[in-house]
Amino acid sequence: MTDEHIFQDKKAVYYTLGCKLNFSETATINKLLLDAGIRNARRGEDADVCIINTCSVTEVADRKCRQAIHRLHKQHPNAFMVVMGCYAQLKPQTVANIPGVDVVLGAEQKKDLLSYLGNLTKKTEGGEAFTSALKDIRTFAPSCSRGNRTRYFLKVQDGCNYFCTYCTIPFARGRSRNGSIASLVDDARKAAAEGGKEIVITGVNIGDFGQTTGESFLDLIKALDKVEGIERYRISSIEPDLLTDEMIDFVAHSQHFMPHFHIPLQSGCDEVLKLMHRHYDRALFAHKIERIKQLMPHCFIGVDVMVGTRGETEEYFEDSYEFIKGLDVTQLHVFSYSERPGTKALQIDYVVPPQVKHERSQRLLDLSDEKTHAFYQSFIGQTMPVLLEKSKAGQPMHGFTPNYIRVEVENRPELDNHIVMVRLGEMNETGDALKGKLLE
Repeated sequence: MTDEHIFQDKKAVYYTLGCKLNFSETATINKLLLDAGIRNARRGEDADVCIINTCSVTEVADRKCRQAIHRLHKQHPNAFMVVMGCYAQLKPQTVANIPGVDVVLGAEQKKDLLSYLGNLTKKTEGGEAFTSALKDIRTFAPSCSRGNRTRYFLKVQDGCNYFCTYCTIPFARGRSRNGSIASLVDDARKAAAEGGKEIVITGVNIGDFGQTTGESFLDLIKALDKVEGIERYRISSIEPDLLTDEMIDFVAHSQHFMPHFHIPLQSGCDEVLKLMHRHYDRALFAHKIERIKQLMPHCFIGVDVMVGTRGETEEYFEDSYEFIKGLDVTQLHVFSYSERPGTKALQIDYVVPPQVKHERSQRLLDLSDEKTHAFYQSFIGQTMPVLLEKSKAGQPMHGFTPNYIRVEVENRPELDNHIVMVRLGEMNETGDALKGKLLE
């Protein structure tokens, strides 16, 4: 057991790559170390501890992880370096062999970080890796972190049972598991007590909530909706086959769940969806979009799309593109397929050339810009409530409407973390927000 008094007056730096869930978990680890006496290093200070939370969703993500490790070791050569996250779980020995790394923690070990810090003495002969086999990753480590003063990220679920052919996440995070509704409601109440106004519900496959406790995601959002003090909830990402009509109906009539969905599609071609081992076809996806828009015409819908996966012929891509073009959605999050060792996608014959991937990606990004711009334009002139977030002196303040339109207003520091009525005007110069006029 580590004698925690040795941590007093020690300093730490943190670096996170990847998804919102990673950022939420890093924030929880940050609080754990603060409680143990390890404060955050200020700019220019030499850190005693470096914590790097990694991603492994693509080969680019792996490379960024390695680069971050090298960079932090160069900046803080005497710091005790801990690497965790998906890349650490999937490639523990590779990571342990990178100069500067002292400890590598897998998905099951990261919650016990303090017990692996020892007396913060750097290793002289390479790092040590501590991971568990996939079948032994069972623990749900709770996390409710503050992204900023207005927004919290509440982790409700971890792991995934889907095993899509292109994805390594089930191998990195284990099987689906979750906290109890009672414990998560308690986390939300604590966030409200700290002044939080908005909570983003996060996880790996949140619609699969209940595998551990026998509860349901619908029951969870109904319970969270009753927490006093939280003005807004957003559902970060939910699989289309797990987004039930009952959930859509509930959000449509809820006071606190915002008209905002993020739904992974990956491909609009049924043949490619089958190659991916997705759990739906495009008819089901189209039904979900139609249902949402029928009840909430003003709803913001973000959609994940992957291009260039093995087996995506030119014909299949064009089929997918036309389907997506016809969807009443707001924004596309476009990803290029990346080969992942150990995945079943590698058994599919047809390989899309890199240049073709890039061209397809650009076409979808252009389509996304058209859809987002049209959505924003349709709300110009309307008056909507905006939750404002503080900004640097002299810079405009920003915030979001209930349906996730980004709004830019004059800087009024006293309005930080307040919901105010704003009349929406034209697009700003950078094209990423509508200019707004505060209504006194």
